[in-house]
Amino acid sequence: MCGINGIIKKYSSEVEIEKKLQVMNQRIIHRGPDEDGFFIHQVEDTAIGFAMRRLSIIDLSSGKQPIFTEDKSKVIVFNGEIYNYKVLKTELESLGIIFHTTSDTEVILKMYEKYGTNSFSRLDGMFAFSIYDKTSEKIFIVRDFFGEKPLYYTNTAEGLIWASELKSIMPIMNSRPEIDKTGLSLYFQLTYIPAPYSIYEGISKLEADHYIEYDLKTHQILIQKVNMETKAQIKEISFATAKDEVHDLVQKSVISRSVSDVPIGTFLSGGVDSSIVSWCLAKNLDEKINTFSIGFEKKSFDETDKSKTVAKLIGSNHHEFIISEKDLTKYTDEILLNFDEPFADSSALPSFLVAKKTSGFVKVALTGDGGDEIFGGYNKYLIGNINKRYTGLVPEKLHKNIVRFSDIFTRQKEDKRGLKFKIRKSLHSLDYGNDFYYNIIKLGFSNVEMGEYFKSAAFDSNPLLRYKQKLPAPLTLSDFREVDRMISLEGDMIVKVDRTSMLTSLECRAPFLNKELWNYTKTLPEEYLMKGSNKKYILKKAFEEYFPEEFLDKSKQGFGVPVGDWLKYGMRKELESFIDNEFLKQQDLFKVDAIVTMVKNHLSSLEDHSFKVWTFYCFQKWYKNIYAQL
Repeated sequence: MCGINGIIKKYSSEVEIEKKLQVMNQRIIHRGPDEDGFFIHQVEDTAIGFAMRRLSIIDLSSGKQPIFTEDKSKVIVFNGEIYNYKVLKTELESLGIIFHTTSDTEVILKMYEKYGTNSFSRLDGMFAFSIYDKTSEKIFIVRDFFGEKPLYYTNTAEGLIWASELKSIMPIMNSRPEIDKTGLSLYFQLTYIPAPYSIYEGISKLEADHYIEYDLKTHQILIQKVNMETKAQIKEISFATAKDEVHDLVQKSVISRSVSDVPIGTFLSGGVDSSIVSWCLAKNLDEKINTFSIGFEKKSFDETDKSKTVAKLIGSNHHEFIISEKDLTKYTDEILLNFDEPFADSSALPSFLVAKKTSGFVKVALTGDGGDEIFGGYNKYLIGNINKRYTGLVPEKLHKNIVRFSDIFTRQKEDKRGLKFKIRKSLHSLDYGNDFYYNIIKLGFSNVEMGEYFKSAAFDSNPLLRYKQKLPAPLTLSDFREVDRMISLEGDMIVKVDRTSMLTSLECRAPFLNKELWNYTKTLPEEYLMKGSNKKYILKKAFEEYFPEEFLDKSKQGFGVPVGDWLKYGMRKELESFIDNEFLKQQDLFKVDAIVTMVKNHLSSLEDHSFKVWTFYCFQKWYKNIYAQL
């Protein structure tokens, strides 16, 4: 686990490239505090350079990067873990290929040397890596199947720059980039920015399961898909057989993700996913495992009783950390600004704290992330049946009147996410043109609200167009999960875990984010995943015998934090500075009167706007502390 950087620059020198890489590496030292590595090379009038920072997890003694082939014709720097590297290594050794390290990095390089770019689809892991092939004079930059490891890049007339985090790219840009309209619009609708967009014009995220091919002779860039997907065929398989196979596949994935030369533990929230991961790890390791949970002083947010039950069941060394609002708000600046672009998922705050506490005991933690996407665990997945029934019964004109009336009835003065909140969200998501799922994933501003609060010249009126072209009318559970993999998982959930854990130099691994497991669940009848309103049905049935009766059916609220309240009190002064009229006019992004009224109504408790105001607050914090300083 580490971070990588790279530069290709025409009409440049090795000395210049080395200086830039030193700056880039220094910016991500938190991702890899153990050591660094550099490769710099001249190809006629073009200088190329790779750099990395390493957090040593596998092959502590001989895994230093960059790693070369024997003839020095190929070189790699790598961020991440390859979970099936031992299997691939055995295969290559049977073909007479010799290894000089025990690292997974060398396996990637030898796989490429043997099979070329076809080798990328054989890798099971979380990764971003760069390979320079002197033979073909090409550079390949690759990102994993789910996009667990980040990769930003900018391609200009001078060449290519890429990095694990935006903070490495910004100091070596020739000028401050403009704010990207589509990236900005995606942020305010979704509360995050999914690939391939970023907040900056001209800087992109490499999409998950893609690779860049850069030809040093022609300076042409191609972006290719790694795994060529075909439509999954639903199996004719009994539930009992499928349940057994899910059981075995999950265990297999947990075992593969437990390979480490340093101490390992699990995040244990007490929910279905983390409980199953913790049980599997405890069952398959000889020694007691370490489990970590976080609780809240405010009892309505605290669920540590569930994690204690599982810890006792599996006999783990359990570590429980109770935190207060003061603990959370203490690190707000450090956490939010570390994302380098606006990011408004408030669960990043407790995610950082559990990572920070955990990193004092282990260097690797398994998480339950991805379980909801893989097995159909979100309440929002129920929207398909609701939308179909509702629009079949209620004429569209009547629906508009119902929405207007319900907005009055469901109006709240405090940050409460109960029945009124859910009714309001659902009614605004319902759609007569099959856009309902794209509506429900918008956690910030709706299409109508974008028109109310923002200047049209500064925003993209249809920022989700690229994704809608790939999946125009998501109607089924399979479609919803695919939208989440494409947008929410890559842009929000994975980003949150990567940035908050790497900020504390902790490696997090998610056994449910497994390509084999994902592909398998796509072949199952949807009722195996969601039986009526019983979500993650097959996963719970596969493991229910190991837990107390009905334990896996208990609801869990997640890492909710009361940001609506914080904005009114501890963060109030800063928020009020963000609605200064002169400042807003200078930004030239918002309809000043409308945005000021919304924020003031929230602050005075006339009407709760927690999600929208928090999204606005996180943007302005980024703007003032990062963008304005460039």
